[in-house]
This record gives sequence, structure tokens and C-alpha cells, in this order.
Amino acid sequence: MELARKMPQRIYISQELAKLLGVLSHPDRIRLVGELRQEERDVNTLRERLGLTQARVSQQLALLRAHRLVRIRRDGRHIFYRLSQPTLVDWLIDGLRFVEGEPTTTADLRIALMQARDLWTAGRQPAEAAEQEAPEAAAERAAASAD
Repeated sequence: MELARKMPQRIYISQELAKLLGVLSHPDRIRLVGELRQEERDVNTLRERLGLTQARVSQQLALLRAHRLVRIRRDGRHIFYRLSQPTLVDWLIDGLRFVEGEPTTTADLRIALMQARDLWTAGRQPAEAAEQEAPEAAAERAAASAD
């Protein structure tokens, strides 16, 4: 009986989590989240850093904002975007471990994963960044450094 009462809540939460994952399922949006990891930025800065058109950046930011993943701050005519919950980047970094663990992960992809982790953990305390790194990635990084 208890399980029957909890089931609708589990369905509701599953649907909400699926929406969040859907919003994050686009590479441009993941890159935007990564760029907003430490500080707010305006559309022009994001456009330059990501090599996307202004319209594309604006469209993706609007979707992230509609799902409450980013917030805005107005300064005159400028609009600055920031993450609503900066820990979202930590979640993405954790997600890198799933990609790394795939048997079909190529050497090129492993290098790209290391670069993404380095970028997304830049500016963190060393212990905090080390916690995020999977043991396999640390061993691979050490092997790559030795070459």
C-alpha cells in the first residue's frame, strides 16, 4: 500500500528529471553551462568564446532560462547570464566519468574529456578538482604526461 502512494511522486520526479536532462541534451547548452561555471557573461562574450552566432547563443540561453537553469542581471542595456545553481557544472563533470568508462571511448575522446575536465574545473581549489577526477582518468593523464 505504501508503495502505491509513493509511485505518483516517483513518476512526477522522473518526469522532472527527464525534462532537465532533455534541456541539457544539446551540445551548445552544455558548452554554455561550462562557460557560465564561474562567472556571469553577456551574449557577446559567450558568442566569442564559443564561436556561435549571437542568435544561436540567445536562443539557447532563452531555453536555459525558461527551465530556470540560468538567471539574468541587467546593467543598463546589457544583460548578463549566470547559472542558477553553479553545482550543475559538478554534475556535468561527474557525467564525464560515464563517457570515460565506455569501452568504445577512443584516445581522441579521452583527450577531449581531459581537456573539458581541466576547463570546467579551472579556478577550483586543487583538492576539489582532484575529487572530481576519476581514477582511470588520473592514470591516463599521468601516462600522457610521461610521453
